[in-house]
Amino acid sequence: MHDGNEADFADGEAVVIRKRRKGIYILPNLFTLAALFGGFYAIVMAINGRFDLAAVGVFCAMVLDSLDGRVARMTNTQSAFGEQMDSLSDMVSFGAAPALISYVWALQGLGRWGWIAAFVYCACAALRLARFNVNTSVVDKRYFQGLPSPAAASLIAGFIWLMTESGIKGSDTVLGLAIPWVTFVLALYAGLTMVTNVPFYSFKDVHMKKSVPFAVIVMLALGIAVINIDPPIVVFGVFVVYGFSGYVIYFWRKAKGVQTSVISTSTEEPDERGLHK
Repeated sequence: MHDGNEADFADGEAVVIRKRRKGIYILPNLFTLAALFGGFYAIVMAINGRFDLAAVGVFCAMVLDSLDGRVARMTNTQSAFGEQMDSLSDMVSFGAAPALISYVWALQGLGRWGWIAAFVYCACAALRLARFNVNTSVVDKRYFQGLPSPAAASLIAGFIWLMTESGIKGSDTVLGLAIPWVTFVLALYAGLTMVTNVPFYSFKDVHMKKSVPFAVIVMLALGIAVINIDPPIVVFGVFVVYGFSGYVIYFWRKAKGVQTSVISTSTEEPDERGLHK
């Protein structure tokens, strides 16, 4: 039996062959750490009362989170460590951060109801991430099972960003609607939709390496220009549309008699190796 090393014998002499130590890939984990920092930065900014910067921190984390997996696959640097690190980063940036930001901004004015809404969102984010990890091998890759956590976080952060840029505080009342209760409903909607079986398009069948018509590049340029007109309104509007799109797909499939579940018909226990990426 060898302890840590392997010994071989050549010409009567023992030759020690040292095992290669497992390392950690820097590039994809650098993106993951940057995404984690975005979530941490958002929490700190919310505590300091800078809710606009807190929302921007969540959006930056979302962009970085979308890159780490792609970078790992492009550079062939996937690892179990990176998968676990990604899940933990997502829990902070898209679970704890939006819950705490919404609570500090508006929900604390509702007392017990406020922290209940924040906790429900945070708990649903954890449940959604755990379910994603164990179901990754049995879900139709074209769709997410429930609202993805970055999109749910963007609903919360986008709303707060839009209200802050409009000069509306978390304790105000607008058009007869108390902002704390609007935030309450939005937090519950985003949280509970994460743990439903409603299918949301994943865009994973869009291949970035394939050539596209010139018109597609023109449309992308126009999209960037539209976002720059008024980023809070446009970004929040995009995620509101996406946040309801799953229910449109669900009821359309139901009306057509098509299977609404994105889970395959296999009854075997899902393979839990190769999580999250």
